[in-house]
Amino acid sequence: MRSATYDGSADDTGAATEVSTALFRKLGQANIGLVVTGHAFIDRSGQAGPGQYGIHNDEMIPGLSRIAKAVHEGGGKAAVQISHAGINSNYLQAHGLTALAVSATPEAKQPHREMTEEDIEKLIECFVAAARRAVQAGFDAVQLHAAHGYLMSQFLSPLTNQREDKWGGNPEKRRRFHLEVIQRIRKSLGSRITLMAKFGVKDDIENGLTLEDGLEAARQMTSAGVDAIEVSGGLGLASVVKGVGYFRDRAAAVKRAVTVPVAVVGGIRNLDIVHSILENGDADIISMSRPFIREPDLLVRWQQDDRKPSTCISCSRCLVTTRRGSSLQCGREPHSAKV
Repeated sequence: MRSATYDGSADDTGAATEVSTALFRKLGQANIGLVVTGHAFIDRSGQAGPGQYGIHNDEMIPGLSRIAKAVHEGGGKAAVQISHAGINSNYLQAHGLTALAVSATPEAKQPHREMTEEDIEKLIECFVAAARRAVQAGFDAVQLHAAHGYLMSQFLSPLTNQREDKWGGNPEKRRRFHLEVIQRIRKSLGSRITLMAKFGVKDDIENGLTLEDGLEAARQMTSAGVDAIEVSGGLGLASVVKGVGYFRDRAAAVKRAVTVPVAVVGGIRNLDIVHSILENGDADIISMSRPFIREPDLLVRWQQDDRKPSTCISCSRCLVTTRRGSSLQCGREPHSAKV
């Protein structure tokens, strides 16, 4: 599985471009079973960064359809990740715009306001509408971005959700937003699309979401209709993204807690780790991103018995290239990842 990766190639409206299609055509030809797009915002109020894909109106469908088709032509399956940044929007902050927050946060530098009941209901319906557009665009799956400190993480974490209404106040109420989104997507689409979640099962900040509460949320999300979970981090993500297989233990805990397939991402660079994870039953699916930026044909090389590890060193210079407005590529030289 190619994990969702922001690539900055959309135009100012959020529509996919020829650069976007070329990127996913190359990934589709790389023998990757499932290719997930970078996160697409469900509403303009949730745009996280410049050049981010949008799935907020029907005008986005043609560009997204070209991405799905490009992956399918190579033999892979395609998923679109849908998200809302909540208070965590660099894009809105850069433009001096007011962000939507689950709860008012006086210490936050970002201009924001606490969401009303009407705001919350609207955004739930925006998630549902985005999932419908994913079906119309021809994707095989849609993935909810419930990780990395974005809106769904903000609802689940006691650090960012301090509401006292039906949307917060205890772990059960903090889970309500996730479950409403999932249940309403299922009610709208039934089994017409595979529904996945990239899930920050634990915060890495003091007094944040605990692993115990995250595992219970994972159980309830699967009961509500999620077909697979990709395990990642929540708030405080930057403090843990280092080393080898840094989410492996959390994925194993989720695997023991749920009955749906579990994907693990993070620091996976060689076949020995891949085989160890799968043979030990810690996860069902191996998810990678940066190795495919450095070496789009990594799996082809491994399948041809060249078992050397990925030459990616997790320096994240690839992310710098997107911030500068160029296409997603490895920032180290020499490299073979230009698209």
